[in-house]
Amino acid sequence: MHPQILIRPAVPADYDAIARITRDAYLAAGYFESADHPYMLQIQDVARRAAKATIWVAERGDRIVGSVTLAVAGEPYADIAQDDELEFRMLVVDPDVQRSGAGKAMVEAILDHARSLPGINAVALTTGLTWESAHGLYQKTGFQRAPERDWVVPDTDIKLLVYRQQL
Repeated sequence: MHPQILIRPAVPADYDAIARITRDAYLAAGYFESADHPYMLQIQDVARRAAKATIWVAERGDRIVGSVTLAVAGEPYADIAQDDELEFRMLVVDPDVQRSGAGKAMVEAILDHARSLPGINAVALTTGLTWESAHGLYQKTGFQRAPERDWVVPDTDIKLLVYRQQL
């Protein structure tokens, strides 16, 4: 584990930091050209997301260094979760501290949490086709590709890849 990193539920005081880290991480990775992209605006509205999903933060010292959104089948933020799966989305780490263990700590906490949930037997996620560093993290933490579940974002030509880990 990562004792210097605390994974905890987000509180409203965290929302500005979550929005900034989400924006900065997606832009630094080249996922979007601008923070004004409609999807970028949507994911930066953390209060709206928190009203419909579970958001966790990774905290080192007094600083928020990452966040992730969790959902189960039937919830508004579940894109791909099947009935026995916990899905996570928008896992981001502040570009200033990437590769410091925060992403891995969040994934390990998600897996531990999923094991404690009745009826949940796997964890699934969607990631971008070209998001190589994310692919590496997921493979390193035991996820396997589920190519039969890959999908295209409605009304776009953006293909998303699905990874899954049986618990």
